[in-house]
Amino acid sequence: MPTSEIKKLKKKKLRNNEYYDIQLLFDNLYKRSKTNYNFNKLYDLIISKENILLAYRNIKSNKGGKTRGVNKTTILDMGGMENDKIISYVRHRLQNYHPHSIRRKYIPKKNGKMRPLGIPTIEDRLIQQCFLQILEPILEAKFHNDSYGFRPNRSTHSAVAKSCFYINNSKCNYVVDIDIKGFFDNVDHGKLLKQLWSLGIRDKKVLSIISKMLKAEIEGEGKPTKGTPQGGILSPLLANVVLNELDWWIDSQWLGFDANQLDSHGRKTDKPYKNSSNKLSGLRKTNLKPCFIVRYADDFKIFTTSYENAVKLFNATKDWLKTRLKLEISPDKSKVVNLRTDYSEFLGFKIKAVKTIKKGKLKYVTKTKMLNKEKVRIKENIRKVVKDISEDNTPKSMYKLNSMILGVHNYYRIASMVNEDFGHIEHDLYKYLRFKFRRLAKNKGTFSETYDKFYRDYKKRKQYFIHGIAMYPISGIKFSTPIVFNSQICNYTKIGREMIHQRLEFANRYILAHVMNNPIPYRSVEYNDNRISLFSAQKGRCAVTGLDLQIGNMHCHHKIPRSKGGTDEYKNLIFLIDDIHLLIHSNKSTTQRRILNKYNIDKKMLDKINKLRILVGNYNITDCMLVA
Repeated sequence: MPTSEIKKLKKKKLRNNEYYDIQLLFDNLYKRSKTNYNFNKLYDLIISKENILLAYRNIKSNKGGKTRGVNKTTILDMGGMENDKIISYVRHRLQNYHPHSIRRKYIPKKNGKMRPLGIPTIEDRLIQQCFLQILEPILEAKFHNDSYGFRPNRSTHSAVAKSCFYINNSKCNYVVDIDIKGFFDNVDHGKLLKQLWSLGIRDKKVLSIISKMLKAEIEGEGKPTKGTPQGGILSPLLANVVLNELDWWIDSQWLGFDANQLDSHGRKTDKPYKNSSNKLSGLRKTNLKPCFIVRYADDFKIFTTSYENAVKLFNATKDWLKTRLKLEISPDKSKVVNLRTDYSEFLGFKIKAVKTIKKGKLKYVTKTKMLNKEKVRIKENIRKVVKDISEDNTPKSMYKLNSMILGVHNYYRIASMVNEDFGHIEHDLYKYLRFKFRRLAKNKGTFSETYDKFYRDYKKRKQYFIHGIAMYPISGIKFSTPIVFNSQICNYTKIGREMIHQRLEFANRYILAHVMNNPIPYRSVEYNDNRISLFSAQKGRCAVTGLDLQIGNMHCHHKIPRSKGGTDEYKNLIFLIDDIHLLIHSNKSTTQRRILNKYNIDKKMLDKINKLRILVGNYNITDCMLVA
């Protein structure tokens, strides 16, 4: 997914929190969790009106909302329910909660094997989302900084960047690679619930419901005795809870070691270190060996400075996982790697430490490449789409090809050898592309805005124009230095949110609160929910005149009337001041002229009005009625 789209999604989630005036609650949960507060009254927060409506909103904006469970319903089936009914439904289900059966679905993995997913019903996903929203701020405050999978604002790029940092700056040229055997299928339920308790989740009703979620029957397989089903909304958070204990255990072996200052003879004193730099200097005087963990979900690496210490860490971690978490490792996939001689694989990349001379000194720095199997996969996918283009000869497939190229460029741009890797891919595909495009490709066409933004330096080279669309250059990618994640970035602090976005531009909060707290009676939850989105998207202004919407002078208009088959979908709604709404429906010339004159409607505004009038079945208002 393009970075710009990822940013939009992040901002959208924060907007959702603001819409329902619940951000302050999340901030407070996070802040109290940081002080090791024990939460024993979370259930009432989970079933609060604001939390349930926010959960519906987040589910609706997620593509997974249209995935069917065993009862075949999707979020679209719930869209017709009024707010009060959806709130009552969730509260009633949770009074004596029994989860619906989980639909089993298998999807192909990159290695050719199949990954089992467990798809809950949309109703159970809504309930899980209610739990996630309350639990996440509490647990985020307890998670280790070098855990990157399934966490807000973090990504695979963050994990790779931190791995490179430890190699470049901490002389960590040895890495412990450990693969947990079937992690998601082997999580111990009892241990997980105890871990939640130790992290401050002390509400027994909440823990009881989570236990029932974990034991939900899988269609055709029965009730599981262990594991967290991949596909559930709560599963990624719970997976991080399980391995969070591992993160902090590794941390305690070095950076987290509880040490006071050492004197000049290396003896302990009663004084704590003033800062992390002083502590690091002190730790180096001890017999402790540097080690750092970087984890993305169940895929993790432990970096250290010597082979001997790497072997000790390997054996200790293997035993710790078995003893503490009842998890086994895959012997054939787990090993110690000397990064100065061999590559280590991580999240689609190969990582190695290579010699370089800086300021006259020998140093090892990171070299990163794409995995060979990833290059093979990309070539196969491009061939498949190019074949579709040559057979169906429609612009749709060309857009798909460009989207694919942009997507892999965006993901692999942080590999230091990315230009060389994609150069090889383009070279290997050259004859195939020339053959398949020999009749379709033209010498002339247009460059899209995306092409201008990302590939303007490649315009002078030979182009493939299909249906007038320029194909993005496969080798048109340059290395982008991976940025180490800033731990201050957080959804649950004011400073953290300001770092995510420079203060989202919100509409008048008083009027927005009115829209939120005064849903239109007898209208669907989808309609009332989309009113909130629309008001904020239009920044509290009329879509035609640009005037501020006011309480008592605004209308959420259906572009295509419901009587003509119009829906309550976001794209079919528009906010207008009352007079403009009247103008769209009125065919009285006196009314039309009065409103046109009152608001000094110009040609551009009239065009918008006429488009809306046509959709409701009225005729165009002519330009001659405008004020001269």
